[in-house]
Amino acid sequence: MTTAATETAGPAVRVRFLGDFELTVNGTPVQRWRAGKARGLFQYLAVHRGQMLTRDRLYASLWPGADSAAGSSLKVAAHALRRVLDAHPDRPGDSGIQLVYRDFGYVLHITGLWCDLDRFQELVHTGLRAAAAGDAPLARTRLRAAIGLYGGEFLRGESADWVVEQREYLRALALRALGALRADAEAREDFVELIEVCKRTLEIDRHHEETYRALMAAHGRRGELACVRRWYELCARRMRDELAVAPGHETQRLLGALLPAAARAAAAASVSAVTGAPPASVRALRPTARRAGTPAWSPEVRTTALARPVRRARPDNRAAAALARAADQATA
Repeated sequence: MTTAATETAGPAVRVRFLGDFELTVNGTPVQRWRAGKARGLFQYLAVHRGQMLTRDRLYASLWPGADSAAGSSLKVAAHALRRVLDAHPDRPGDSGIQLVYRDFGYVLHITGLWCDLDRFQELVHTGLRAAAAGDAPLARTRLRAAIGLYGGEFLRGESADWVVEQREYLRALALRALGALRADAEAREDFVELIEVCKRTLEIDRHHEETYRALMAAHGRRGELACVRRWYELCARRMRDELAVAPGHETQRLLGALLPAAARAAAAASVSAVTGAPPASVRALRPTARRAGTPAWSPEVRTTALARPVRRARPDNRAAAALARAADQATA
């Protein structure tokens, strides 16, 4: 992907991919697309602008399973895209957009482009580099700006494979930025920002255990033990109901350090949820099994088990004999 272009004196094209897709040309939003795949074609070409994309690649991404030999669908979408954006290959119009056919494929050129996708990635990478170099103020500024641009998942509501792949990459990048901001807030003991960063993280990934632990530890330092328990219970419920797993050992150890009694109860509940058996405290209250027809109050219930003869286990000398034989062979 090319680097983010800054706004220039030329035609202004603004594209937003994070959240709901939006294309603005010279201050006017583009809302009507002439063909069903014209918008998808522009999105794919804009993400890979400046690169020559073959017909086979475009068909595999936008028309999976279709026969690229016919080529009619791609031609129709490209023609519609040129008409919508005035993207003539030889003389770009007011949009400054060129869609050029070359060497069995297409390449898109855009003059004066601002793209939230490029800016977001640039801010995250420079912020993480600043954090690694120990420049906390610069890292904080860049990463906060990046998260401010992350208005939602990439092309929200669309499900093409190439969209999902790009979405997961950007989602992981946002979580890395939030992780660095969380560590910075913890180091400065800025509880207000820490809570905000953790909340933003859980909006992106509601199963992010490290974030739950950060919240539990922060409330534990402040003596807010009820909050510690509630965050753990929310984490455990989401993990159980949505992923069918229990919280990790590190999360359970943190709960045990902050709330020992609550940790024991949570561990018993986790075992019960996995095995289907009731907790030990419940099993201990169950009455002893009895023969059919024997009343529950009968003293026979208590004396039968005691009256049975005790069978003593015979010593098993086979293991000792095997060891002796091995020793003899070793010394022979």
